This record gives sequence, structure tokens and C-alpha cells, in this order.
Amino acid sequence: MRLRSGVFAAGCLLVQALGVGLFLRGFFPVPVRSLPRREARGVPPAEPPPPGPGVTSNWTKIPSPLFKKAVIVLIDALRDDFVFGSKGKQFMPYTTQLVEKGTCHSFIAEAKPPTVTMPRIKALMTGSIPGFIDIIMNLNSPALLEDNLIWQAKTAGKRIIFYGDDTWVKLFPKHFVEYDGTTSFFVSDYTEVDDNVTRHLDSVLKREDWDILILHYLGLDHIGHLTGPNSPLVEPKLYEMDNILKKIHTSLLSKEEESSLPNLLIVCGDHGMSETGSHGGSSEEEVHTPLLFISSAFEKRNGPLKQPELVQQTDLAATLAIGLGLPISRNSVGNIILSVIEGKTMREQLRFLHLNGFQLSRLLQDNMPTYEKDPGFEHFKIAEKSHGNWIKLYLEGNNSEVLLNLGKKVLKQYLEALKILSSSLSKQVAQYDMYSMMVGTVIVLEVLLLLLLSMPKALSSRAEFEVPLSPPQFSLLFYLMCLMLCAVHVIVCTSAENLCYFCSISWLMAVGVMMLISALMCVILSAFGKMLENPKLPAKNPAVSNSSWSELDVLMLAGTVGHAVSLGASSFVEEEHQTCSEHKAVLSLLAAISLLMIFILVQRRCSLVSKIAMALGLLGVYSYRAAIGNVVFPWQQDSKDISKGIIEARFVYVFVLGIIFTGTKDLLKSQVISADCKSKSIGLWEVYSGLVLLAALLFRPHNLPVLVFCLLIQMIMTRCIWKPLKFDAAQITIMHYWFGQAFFYFQGNSNSIASVDISAGFVGLDNYVEIPAIFLTGFATYAGPLLWAIHLLCYLSSEVSRNSAAMGHGCFCYALICSVPVTVYIILVTGLRYHLFIWSVFSPKLLYEGVRVFVTAAVCLFFTAMDQNRSQKIHD
Repeated sequence: MRLRSGVFAAGCLLVQALGVGLFLRGFFPVPVRSLPRREARGVPPAEPPPPGPGVTSNWTKIPSPLFKKAVIVLIDALRDDFVFGSKGKQFMPYTTQLVEKGTCHSFIAEAKPPTVTMPRIKALMTGSIPGFIDIIMNLNSPALLEDNLIWQAKTAGKRIIFYGDDTWVKLFPKHFVEYDGTTSFFVSDYTEVDDNVTRHLDSVLKREDWDILILHYLGLDHIGHLTGPNSPLVEPKLYEMDNILKKIHTSLLSKEEESSLPNLLIVCGDHGMSETGSHGGSSEEEVHTPLLFISSAFEKRNGPLKQPELVQQTDLAATLAIGLGLPISRNSVGNIILSVIEGKTMREQLRFLHLNGFQLSRLLQDNMPTYEKDPGFEHFKIAEKSHGNWIKLYLEGNNSEVLLNLGKKVLKQYLEALKILSSSLSKQVAQYDMYSMMVGTVIVLEVLLLLLLSMPKALSSRAEFEVPLSPPQFSLLFYLMCLMLCAVHVIVCTSAENLCYFCSISWLMAVGVMMLISALMCVILSAFGKMLENPKLPAKNPAVSNSSWSELDVLMLAGTVGHAVSLGASSFVEEEHQTCSEHKAVLSLLAAISLLMIFILVQRRCSLVSKIAMALGLLGVYSYRAAIGNVVFPWQQDSKDISKGIIEARFVYVFVLGIIFTGTKDLLKSQVISADCKSKSIGLWEVYSGLVLLAALLFRPHNLPVLVFCLLIQMIMTRCIWKPLKFDAAQITIMHYWFGQAFFYFQGNSNSIASVDISAGFVGLDNYVEIPAIFLTGFATYAGPLLWAIHLLCYLSSEVSRNSAAMGHGCFCYALICSVPVTVYIILVTGLRYHLFIWSVFSPKLLYEGVRVFVTAAVCLFFTAMDQNRSQKIHD
């Protein structure tokens, strides 16, 4: 069966996208170590039995709660320096007073990457470390089935009220007696989103029909996404939060009675904020958040203020469970924060630490076959034995200094054991689904090998590749491979200790994947055999290229291979974006000049209607940026009247859709009605112009010059280099790919999740709509590669008269050059899966590479659709 090189490349890339998806599913597995919640609430362990006959301890129940009510105030994106730094002293005076002189224990809580909201809420409430794939699940949070503090509290009969980010409502459905959720993704709103929480405070604080109150404020996070941590909007928001904390604390104190238990106020952040205002990465600003325990049960501070102690964010779940008299969540890896319980008696403190150690040791047994040899488990058993000796002395009525010293010794032993146990469990989080990873890797490698073997024929003057389907020897090999792979599948799935994703899918789908692997292998062997039979390579089109490799070919090949190999260095992956404003008047002038240059560079090949639409659209872009306060018009006196710019953005969307519709009409005319190359070129350019206008709207003002330089380089390369020097389609495609990658980083992107500008996904939206938000965020992130890919299509469509195989060659080269780095990187991360920086550096890059494969597959499909004229000629 003969296939055009473009169709063949697009098909290969779709298959490779399947392999990449399967690899990602194995590399980022959904946690499988959680017990069902109905099994998680077991009988608590008793105190360690004292040695010797006749002495027993009857303390088998969960200890009584330490606090009557608990209020958790979670301020999204609250960095530690917003409370403990100069901003805290200036704009959060009441909180600062509590930290320095009040009844407060203050800590810096360290969050683990990824620093996005949903995984961090899971960490706070379960004490476990969520998987990195929760970045994706953050967009549509499923109900949390894992054992957690909220479920334990509800089961114990505690009444919970929640106001704030509706992620909580999705994670804990039917757990709250009262709730009011607000969407966390509409980042343009930083006022109403907090007012909707605060408006409930006065009434709920007067009531007695609740035990736990949770408030999740989003305004600070939204300000960070819009304008960054140094924005003037941060200061009033911190002052607003300080007043809210003052109101809550004052109300809790006024309701305490001398005979009742004290109340507890917890102030924390889910993650921090980078210097650009985003989050998701592993920088210190993103992972360090304040954690305050405020209660009259604690002693007032005296003496010099010390630097807050560093604790883990997962420690909150265990500490709060003990404080509320609840079992510690089954999968928690956190430790009880000793300062919170140090006011209790020695027996109570040891009891709390023993419960924590018992829970951690049980979790270790479930996850590590050789748990008995773990240093943490050994330390815990030693501490447990010493604890039994202490109980014996205590029950015998020994009140000497020996009892006190032994108690302190046991306390230290428990703390050391808890620290080691927690560390051992944290290292067990990376439970890779190796079977799914290997199947995905095999598919990706097969596709790359097939593309490489088919390169001589795919880049020949005919631009065709013959896919062998009929030889009987390969039919036999196909069936033998299918049987062998099915046997391997049965053995792996029946002997695997942990359930893997590929074993959980239906047999029909699994057999389909095995047949695909077998078919790819047969095609590879056939292509390799034909190369050995006929080693003479098909000649390239003599009108376009010489048969020998030029210096430029060697340079581009070396650069592509060199880039793929360099991905093995963590320092390069972390800073790859480096290889490739405060003055509003200057920014406004720069934005205005950039928009004018965009119009001049784009309009030259547009129809009159599209030119007018482009001019009005670019004017709308500036109006939108002026409305949200990024730039100003010359006649504006100030920019205090800041809005969301919804009307202005929608005004631009009308012209974007109008230009793209006009281009699509010309494309359909050239494809369906008549094979008119001129109509196709005009249609492609107008689609390209509409995407340029959309990019101008979504880019921040300081990025508009980047867009101008992108268009300028395209024009210069087209007029002065590619056409005069008559480069062939393969060379031009590789250069377009390189420039696309370079402009991906010129936009301000990096290999960190924190550099994704999610505010672009909400331009022109007055509420969160999932599909448009995902599309706009994705387009804004990959605008550089996409614009260069569409420009490549525009250029090659104009070259069809000189080289009829140009678009097929371009599509094939684009698929091949994308396939090389993702294949190399998948092999590298498999080998480096236990590297120190696997979650902070390599995993975000893997997500970027995976998304890039899907984007490139979509681009290749568009290439194939636009190359229909050639297929008609072949059939004729």
C-alpha cells in the first residue's frame, strides 16, 4: 500500500502520541496504595505494653480533642515573606503581633512540587504526597476517595462549614453541612472572589452549630497571576486578609469559656508565588508558605524572635487530627508538630507520638516488603520498648527525676524514628508503572525507527512510502509476535504485585495495542530488508537539491541530535529557556509600536476585508490592555478605573473568528470546488493572520515585541534566504522547527510549570468555561511553535509549483524532528527516574514534551489535509 509521505508521517505521529500517552500514564500513575475509606478507620493501637507481669495499660481509645473548634484560613499563594518579611510587618500588623508576641506557633511549611492548588489541598488534608499528574487533574478535580481528615471528621460527627475555592467541594462532596464555592480559575477576579467568602463571616462566627470552619481565599493568587508579587494590588489584599484574621481571632477568643476547651485558628497557604507571579515549580518562593497555629492554649512568646522552624506541609494533617481527637489519615507521611502538643503532660505527648509512629510503620509495611530492615522501623521499635518501660514506672507511681529523664529520652527517640519513617515513605511515592512505561517506550521507539528507515523514500521526488502488508513471511511473524506479547501480558499481569494501568484496561484494547506493536515491527523489518536488497537511495528532486549532503544539512542534523542528547543534563533542562516593567508610559509606547508593526507585516497578503478586520482587532487589543491597566492611552490621566476588559476582548474575538472564517472559506473553495493554489495560499495566510491577532491579544504587552520579531524574521528569511537560495523543503522545515522552539522560550516559557501563563485562558471570559480556557492557555503557551508551523505551511503551499512534493517533505521532516527529542527524553527519564531532580526538573519537561507531540500531530494532520491536491494528481 502506497502512502504519501505527509499522510504516512501524520499517521506515525498519531501512533507515537498513543505511545507517549501510555508512557505518561505509567510514569505519573494514579496512587494505588490507598485503602478504601471504609477500611481505613480501624481500632487505634493501645499504649506500648509495659514489660513484666501484672502491669497493664488500659488507654486504648483515641485521645480526647485538644481544641473545641478549629478555623482553617487558607490564603492561596501566600508566600512566607508575605507574613514573616517586610510586607508582613507593614501590611499585616495584627498577624505580625501574634507571631512576635502572641499565643502563636509559627512555621515555614515546605510544599512538594507540583505547587498547584488541588495537589496541595490533598497534601494538607491527607498528609500524603500527591502525584505529579495532579497538575492535569487540577483542572477538573475528582472526588477524593483516599482516607483524609475531612472524612474522618465527618465520620466522627463533626459539623464542617466551608467557603471559598470550589476545588474543596469537588474533592469532598457531601462532607460539608454548609458551603459556598467560588471558581478558582477565573484569575481576572481578585475582589468578588474573596468578598463571597467574607460575606458569610459575621453570621457564621456568631453561630454555635459548627465544629470546623474552612475558608479558602483566592484573591492573592489571582493578583499574582495578573501582575506578580510586587504589584501594588498585593498590599491592600494583605491588609484585607489581616483584618479578616483579626476578626476571626477576636471572635474565637470572646467565645471561649474557662471550663471549655480552647479554640484553634490555623493560617496557611497552599503554595507560594514565583517572582513572575505564577506557581507550579520548585523554587523557594513557590514551595515555602507560612503555617500559623494560634490559640489561647499556647503560652505567649517572650524573648527575641527566632527564625520560624521549617516543617513539611504534610505535617498539618497529623497535627490537626490529634488536635481534634481524630485518627491520623491512613496514608499520611507527616509528623506531629511537637510545639502544638508540648503543653500537655508527658504521658499524653508520648501517646500522640506513638499513634503517629504506629500509623507510619503500618504504612511502611504496606509499601515496602523489607520494612523490618528500614532504619525508621527499627528506631520506632526501640522507642516503643522504651515507652513501655516508662509506662511501667509511671503506673507504679514513680515521680522521681528518673521518670522525667526517661520520658525526655523516649520523646527524642520517637521524634528521630518519625523523621526517618517519614523520609523513607516520601521516597516510596514514585511507584512507577514500569510495564505501561515499557509498552509506551517500545511504541515510541518503533515509530522513530520507522520514520528513519522510510526517510530516503519519503524525501524522494515522488514523496511516497510503500507500507508492506502482504508478504506471507511477515504475516507469520506478525501472528507469532502477537502470541508472544499476549503471553508476556498474561505473565506480567498475573504476577505483578501492584496493579498497573495497562493490565487494568480491557483485553480488547490490550490486544489491539499488541497487534499495533507487532505490525510496526513487521513494517520496520520489511523496510530494513528492502534497504539491504537495494542500498541505492532514491534521488531527491533535482530541481530542488543536490544528491549529496550540504554543510547546512550536516549543521542542522548535528544541532538536532545535539539538542536531543543534551536533555540528559538536569542543569540544561532546568535552564533551557536561557539558551534560546514598571514604567507604564514606555510600555504603552512599545505596545503601540509593536501592534502597528504587526499590522504592517501581516496585512500585505490579506484581502481588503481582512485588512480592516486586522486593524480594528489590533486596536481592540490595545483597548483591552488599557482596560485591565497594563497600558494607557495618551489622553488618560490615570489608570485607576481598572476592569476585566471582557467587552474589549470579545470585540477582538469577533475579528479573529471573522478572519479565520474568511481564510477557511478560501481553503474549502480550493480543496472542494477547484484545485486553485492561489486561493489556498490566500486562505492559509488569512488563517495565519487570524492566529497572529489571537496571539497579540493573549500575549502580555512586554511580549508583543517578541511577536513582531517573529514576523520580521519570517519575512526576511522568506524574501532574502529561502527563495533566492532555493533551499529544499526539508531544510526549510528544520529551520522553521528550530525557530519555533526558540520563540517558545523567547515568549518567557521554560521547562517549569510555573512559567505557564494561565491568565491567558480567561481573556474575555466572565466565568470559568473549561474547554475555551484550556484552548486559550494551550495556544498562548505554544504560540511560537504553532505560528512557525503555520507559516511553514503557507510557504510550502506557495512552492508547490516548483516542487510538488514540498508539503509532503515538510510534513515528514516536521514529524521526524519532533519524534527524535521525545524518544530520547523518554529513554532518559526512564533511566533517571530515581534522580534527585526527577520531580522538580525532569517531570515538568516530560509533560511539555508529551504535549508537544500532540500539538505536532495536530499540525501534521493539518499539513495532510492541505496536501489533498497532490493526492488527486497521484490518483489521476
